[in-house]
Amino acid sequence: MADASQEGADAEVDFEAALKALEDLVKQMESGELGLEASLVAFEQGVALTRQCQAALKQAELRVRTLTENSEFEDLDLGSLNDG
Repeated sequence: MADASQEGADAEVDFEAALKALEDLVKQMESGELGLEASLVAFEQGVALTRQCQAALKQAELRVRTLTENSEFEDLDLGSLNDG
């Protein structure tokens, strides 16, 4: 079973790969070289990739919220760390 840090790294890679694929699709579609059917297929792929990216970002947001809900972080005086 993968640990949480490995799962986070996998999610980041999946997000980065999906975002790169989406950017490539947009460039391809903007080039105007695709026919109608190929454009529709690319659009469908783009919608799926967008949803994948949105889901990954939502998961990341939830993880950040979970980690920062602890009020100890709010009371931390970072200035005292630099005085040492």
